[in-house]
Formats: sequence, C-alpha cells, structure tokens
Amino acid sequence: MNVLKIYFPQILAFSVFAAIVLSGINPPAGTAVWRVEIVWCVVYFVSLALAFPRFRFSNLAYFFAAIWCILQTIGAHYSFENVPFFETLSELGRNHFDRLAHFTVGLNALLICEFVFRKKLTNGVNVACIFGFVAIVALAGVWEIIEWIYAEIDGGETGAAFLGSQGDIWDAQKDILCDTFGGLVAAIIFRLRTRES
Repeated sequence: MNVLKIYFPQILAFSVFAAIVLSGINPPAGTAVWRVEIVWCVVYFVSLALAFPRFRFSNLAYFFAAIWCILQTIGAHYSFENVPFFETLSELGRNHFDRLAHFTVGLNALLICEFVFRKKLTNGVNVACIFGFVAIVALAGVWEIIEWIYAEIDGGETGAAFLGSQGDIWDAQKDILCDTFGGLVAAIIFRLRTRES
C-alpha cells in the first residue's frame, strides 16, 4: 500500500503518456484537430514532470491533473463533440463530454491552492483557497478567448471542432460555469484537507 502511495504520481504519468500515444493513433477527428487539442495536455504534462523534482503536489492533485489530461486525450482523438459514449447518452441535442472535461479543468485549482499555500505566497489557507478558485475561473475565461481567436483565424472545420460550441450560443459561458464548479469543489477539498501551520 505504501509503495502505491509513493509511486502514485509515476503510475499516473505513465497512464497519461499512454493515453497521449493511443489518442494519436488514427484519430477519427483527423490529425489537425488532434494536434490542436493534444498540445495543451502535453504542455501541462511536461510542466508537471519538470516541476516534480523541485515541487511535489499531493497525490490527489496529481490525480485531478491526470484525469483532465486523459479526458483531453479522448477529446483530441474523437473531437469533444463526437466522443462515442457521451454521444449515445445525450438526449439534449449535444454531446456533454466537453462539460465534464471543463469540470475537471476546475478541479486543477487544487494544484494552484497547494502551490501558493506551501510556497507561502498567500496569507493563510483561506486566501490560498480563494486565490486558487479565482485563478481557475480567470483561466477558464482566457481559455474561451483562445478558442474563439483560434476558430476565427482557422475559419474551417478544425477551428470549429476546437471551439466545440455545437450550435450553442451560450457554450462559452456554460464551459466557464463548469470550470467554476470544479474550482469551487477543489477549493473546498483543499480547505478541508489543509491545516494552518
């Protein structure tokens, strides 16, 4: 049990690496969509790997990061609007896999909370919670702007797939709301798990 706890981040890293490789094998969405979606997962994965020797997050934080990365690889492979399992579940006129992925983005606020608290960049655990939550909501807004700019520049199917609005004029706002809910859950978890030193 202790061995699993010690090597848990490495097991997750291997899982994410495998998911990245598998998602790149004959993606039905096409390689252009795959590239524009997978790059974010790869950048995040490499950043966490490079930081690992100098700053180790909690196993739960790495788990949240890995869940998002794996969901991103699935979305990159199929495109978020065409993930098969969610396509068959959807009776509301859209594939909601994207909403789940956005919620898991929000859960990554736990990493921000842990970092600013343990590096003593904030004045206590409550401020770390607020900072992590606000940072992830801000990141959600910036992400929607990036999607919009890319879709405008591309102007084709790849841009539309990356934007992923599926005809919903309120898609960006709903995505930000899902990120916000995830960030709130992460901040609450961090507060419940962390004691002032």
